[in-house]
Amino acid sequence: MNIAVCVKQVPDTETRIKLTDDHKAVNEDDINFILNPYDEFAVEEALQLKEKNDGEVTIISLGPDRVTSAIRSALAMGADKAIHIKAEQHPADPAVTAEALAAVLKEGNYDLILLGKQAIDDDHTQMASLLAEELDLPAVTVVIKLDIEGDKITAEREIDGAHEVVECSLPAIIAAQRGLNEPRYASLKGIMRAKKIQIEAKEMSLADGQLEIVEFNYPPQKSAGKIVGDSADAVPELLRLLHEEAKVI
Repeated sequence: MNIAVCVKQVPDTETRIKLTDDHKAVNEDDINFILNPYDEFAVEEALQLKEKNDGEVTIISLGPDRVTSAIRSALAMGADKAIHIKAEQHPADPAVTAEALAAVLKEGNYDLILLGKQAIDDDHTQMASLLAEELDLPAVTVVIKLDIEGDKITAEREIDGAHEVVECSLPAIIAAQRGLNEPRYASLKGIMRAKKIQIEAKEMSLADGQLEIVEFNYPPQKSAGKIVGDSADAVPELLRLLHEEAKVI
């Protein structure tokens, strides 16, 4: 089975985000970047499928030179090959990224394309659907269980208040949700192996995006809490404040 996994490098979840002076971007100084956590589920699923069915797993990522560290994280988990689509920065418009990824994916003749359900930096949650449109392939998103028999896929996905089972045929696109599996840790042997794998670099002219970032802003500061008492006598006042000030009841 020939499998591709599209991954993105994102700021560490523990990073304290600072904005540039014009508030149009994140200041990348002193930021620790990691492999997008949802993409880890996609990589793990690809590796399990490879172990079950044989085949090859190729990691594909778009971005500046620093994204190679995220690519090597996926290689250290056990992926076989990697392609880096070189760009000065991640495009603000996910459609631009999808077009570039699709151009590379078309060359690989992949049986299955995996990716995380969303990237934790921009949270667009659109990439699987955009790739499906570009490649004219079925896509199943927020997948928590995946079974493949022959060329038939049975995928269980989360929807509001329920789970949904979807069937389709290979080739297809699967967007992984937390719970699909438990990503493995990279072994020392895997880390050393990943350092020796040559990442194929691709130069590509990216399309002009239609999405423009006007401004980023920090969330409003939370106001200080209010203590209304420490006994049952405070309940009436607490109810009044919840009703009249907080307006939650």
